[in-house]
Amino acid sequence: MLQRLKPAARAARNFIYQIAYRGTGRWCPLCDTETRRFRPFGVDERREQAMCVHCGALERHRLIWLFFERQTDLFTLPPKRMLHIAPEPCEERIRRRVGAGYVSADLADPTVDVRCDVARIPYPDGWFDAVYCSHVLEHVADDRQAMRELRRVLAPHGYAVLLVPITAAETFEDPTITAPRDRLRAFGQEDHVRRYGPDFVDRVRESGFDVRVVRARDIATPPEISTMGLDATGEIFLATKRPLL
Repeated sequence: MLQRLKPAARAARNFIYQIAYRGTGRWCPLCDTETRRFRPFGVDERREQAMCVHCGALERHRLIWLFFERQTDLFTLPPKRMLHIAPEPCEERIRRRVGAGYVSADLADPTVDVRCDVARIPYPDGWFDAVYCSHVLEHVADDRQAMRELRRVLAPHGYAVLLVPITAAETFEDPTITAPRDRLRAFGQEDHVRRYGPDFVDRVRESGFDVRVVRARDIATPPEISTMGLDATGEIFLATKRPLL
């Protein structure tokens, strides 16, 4: 009974938020909906103007949608093959826009198309035109192997879109820290295994990629950044294949 009540309770709560936040001034590109403001949200620290009350999209989801629309050919013909690692519910619209070539993958989520470890992807070399992996690698013990695997399944002309939280001056990891409480203290979340710093770019390059860093100001105008609540977004790491030495 309790399990059946949870979705109903969430729906009721979301409806109340939608009424309370009704108005104009903010716009979410994922659900194409206006609202008076976005909800506060945060794990490490509470962020204002973070979550869309209609679809649940956070700043990074709104930013990546704009990126795909404005700086890639993902949503245009001919159809693309896309691998999406650990998709979140608000990103279902990406599936609808990509079409039959869209594949979702996750190790634990039973609703995805393919259950797999990101470090062992069951597809041939060069299969996908695009790979999207957002806020996943900080959970993966061997993130370098995972990035090499993402590169392996990427077509020569393709690109990988990687997002990670940058929360340290330099990447810090310690495999001896395994208890959830200790990981929370060290890495900011119980299921994180490291904190990334700006040197994340170097780890991506070491995996055989060329990398370009894309920020909100590269995609949207200052008024758009304000309207869509993109002020607190991190970087998009756009990775393309280069020959491995």
